[in-house]
Amino acid sequence: MRLTIKIGSNVLTRKDGSLDVTRMSALVDQIACLRNEGHEVILVSSGAVASGRSELKHIQHDLDSVDQRQLFSAVGQAKLINRYFELFREYGIAVGQVLTTKENFSDTDHRKNQENCMRVMLENNVLPIVNENDTVSVTELMFTDNDELSGLIAKMTQSQMLIILSNIDGIFTGDPAEPTSRLIRTVEPGKALDEYIQDKKSSAGRGGMQSKSNVATQTASAGISVIIANGKKDDILVKLMNDRGNTPCTEFLC
Repeated sequence: MRLTIKIGSNVLTRKDGSLDVTRMSALVDQIACLRNEGHEVILVSSGAVASGRSELKHIQHDLDSVDQRQLFSAVGQAKLINRYFELFREYGIAVGQVLTTKENFSDTDHRKNQENCMRVMLENNVLPIVNENDTVSVTELMFTDNDELSGLIAKMTQSQMLIILSNIDGIFTGDPAEPTSRLIRTVEPGKALDEYIQDKKSSAGRGGMQSKSNVATQTASAGISVIIANGKKDDILVKLMNDRGNTPCTEFLC
């Protein structure tokens, strides 16, 4: 199976905004396991801005939001991809970086070039690691978040499944912190979830569960099943593929 796996900022960062290398290493271990089982993986990884912010703690003067994002992402993306490179190399897995913008999906030539690049990488057993190029993106041309990007990548690469890893188990019937809320395990095609979605964004990323639900619905309508699960749970990726019935998650059926 060809899988697109999206890892959110809240999965990869600690409370202080620094990169959680232990969690990152555990996810790499799981992706290597999935590849050994015969799955192809495209990784969409957030974390560059948070990684850069924790690296540049010495900056005292104020920066506007665009300058901040460009600076932190430029430094953080280098740190992030280098860490992935070293971790995957322990398994003999070559990785390639794909930085993209929303423009690349609307311009026919750019889209074809990007699609061809990823095809060549997969054909040569290279694991693509995708992120938005925040150093050149401006507000009106940015993706809503990497959830939106992961849906577009899943469709571009004709993945059979998109797995979105967040810091909660999936979509609940109410506030996940409330004991009366229950996890919605499956979402049938055409099922509206607006009554269950809280308009609350993550602390480290730009998205929220509304974004994930929208992307999941759109992606599932294209024939790609989508799973939202908790990336901070041990062995979550392996469990989702091998024991999904006993693993907390929300699956959007196609």
